Amino acid sequence: MFEQLGLIGCGLMGGSFALALKNAGLVQRVVGFSPSAATLQKALQLGVIDAPAASPEQAACGADIVLVAVPVSATEATLQWIAPAVTKQMLIMDVGSTKADVLAAGQRALGERIGSFVPAHPIGGKEKAGVEHADTKLYQGCQVILTPTAETLDPQRQQALTVWQALGCKVVQMSPEAHDAAFAAVSHFPHLLAFALMNAVTGQPQGQEFLSLAGPGFRDFTRIAASDPKVWRDILLSNCQQLLVQSQHLQTQLQAFEALMVQGDGAALEALIARASSARSQWHLKQHHHPKPAC
Repeated sequence: MFEQLGLIGCGLMGGSFALALKNAGLVQRVVGFSPSAATLQKALQLGVIDAPAASPEQAACGADIVLVAVPVSATEATLQWIAPAVTKQMLIMDVGSTKADVLAAGQRALGERIGSFVPAHPIGGKEKAGVEHADTKLYQGCQVILTPTAETLDPQRQQALTVWQALGCKVVQMSPEAHDAAFAAVSHFPHLLAFALMNAVTGQPQGQEFLSLAGPGFRDFTRIAASDPKVWRDILLSNCQQLLVQSQHLQTQLQAFEALMVQGDGAALEALIARASSARSQWHLKQHHHPKPAC
């Protein structure tokens, strides 16, 4: 499908995308750029890329598909770098977990070339970052959110849809604003809670002793707290407003639980727990009968 992939950011997400394209026979050559010479060398040794580039622009030059797999905060600078190499035939995508800010960055950086950019969010990954963890199958069965706009060119919109589907992904399209609101609720805020809970426990004088007694429930609840700090720093800052909305919803629920506990109102407390339990059970059943990617 593509002659050359310009890969900017040779970490887990970008490396896995390159390997998946190669494995599916969808790209002939991958030219990659990383600000880390060691990462670039490792990507070359692992066969993630076929040739290294000295700059983002060099990686994009001559490519018919470009993947920007950098921290969200670096998106605008990266797109500014590659802007001179962008053509109307090129497909550019990112893998950022927030979309309204990424689109705004794209509009500022690319100007009239914005039609080539299709913001994308593959719902996949691992707690382990780095090109050494790149996995050909990382995206198989995963959900990918595309947030094209009225400015997006139709050929690029269709290409983006086709390439992710060819990698075995379920593709959903929505507005950047709807994406950020939804993922604040079901992804970004749960990560924030996991980070906060780990710090709350370990910050206590007996924190390590408490941790030594923790079981599967605590392990499952806090698994995502082991995620990459730099990546999640950017996500929390980028989607701050929607996260504050979710924080208010949670505080309202916490206050309701706390009030009933103080009052000793067991019946009302059980009703709140039952409501949550039922909602979780119904959601699980829907997942089972209508499988959605859980990556």
